[in-house]
Amino acid sequence: MNKNYPGIISTISDEEAYEMIDKVARFIVSRHLGSAGILLIESLHPLHSIGSQAMYFVMPFAEIIFDSEKYQRFALMIQKEENIKALVARIDELDEELNRERRAQARLRSKRRKKIFKNAINKIFNKAKHKS
Repeated sequence: MNKNYPGIISTISDEEAYEMIDKVARFIVSRHLGSAGILLIESLHPLHSIGSQAMYFVMPFAEIIFDSEKYQRFALMIQKEENIKALVARIDELDEELNRERRAQARLRSKRRKKIFKNAINKIFNKAKHKS
């Protein structure tokens, strides 16, 4: 097994952290798991630094599945409390945006259904008036 292992990454720039925050938030919200994601992150918030260290502990096994560099960057990202808060805020923002669009589409469908129903009722009563 002649695989070159990159060294351990010890720092991550703020730009990289916010890029990763946006990616993770979009992943969660695109699957309509915004509320569940926020709940999970907030409930595990006090353990963020321990979780980050646990990720380093299982890194040899995780490298089988994940890209080592991205995995390490994610572990560094969740190590800082402000990144966790930014992640929750971004998930909330994207979820609200998605729900706003969904509610607007639901209102449109409701208006269309009401209009169809109203036209059908008007046809029924107009035929009844003409027969009398």
